[in-house]
Amino acid sequence: MAQAQVPDVVVRRLPLYLRTLTYMEDRGQEVVSSTELGEWTGFSPAQIRRDLSYFGEFGKQGLGYPVRYLREQLESILHVDQQWHLVLIGAGALGHALVKYHTFRRWNYHIEAVFDNDPEKIGQAIDGLTIQPMSELARTIKEKHIDIAILAVPAEHAQEVGEQAVAAGVRAILNYAPINLALPPEVHVSHIDPVVNLQSITYYL
Repeated sequence: MAQAQVPDVVVRRLPLYLRTLTYMEDRGQEVVSSTELGEWTGFSPAQIRRDLSYFGEFGKQGLGYPVRYLREQLESILHVDQQWHLVLIGAGALGHALVKYHTFRRWNYHIEAVFDNDPEKIGQAIDGLTIQPMSELARTIKEKHIDIAILAVPAEHAQEVGEQAVAAGVRAILNYAPINLALPPEVHVSHIDPVVNLQSITYYL
């Protein structure tokens, strides 16, 4: 089935399946049923089977899924079996933490450059990367073949910075700023806002 026909909610569940399968493989498990995968991820076995059916047949009824094979297939579907080059915009406390979050590299996401507009930060180093001025953003994106930008900037600057990144050739943005971005529809934007998640949690308390 063509990728455009796969619902976004299904795509968002695939990394959760992949993470679970990776853990299972690391502990030596060779086969997993949709029931067991559902117990680990919180989704029903029927939902898991429907999600996977968008991409083909990966197991046999009654026998389960080969863990390594399904893990490899999900990595291919999500394109995490290749290297992705990123830039980080915003060298504050969050930016520092993101650069040092080496799990990104475990999944082939490599932060190649860091940018900020604060003159006091420019020239400083974070985990081997020198903070660059925003004036060098477009050149760096082209030279390093950057596909994705991570925004860790204040909300009031996020839209402008996002537009700069897109104009320079970025095709996707991971946005940590607490504001939704209005960007061209061909640019995929994913928003991460811990406050929104906390507000959802406290509803239940």
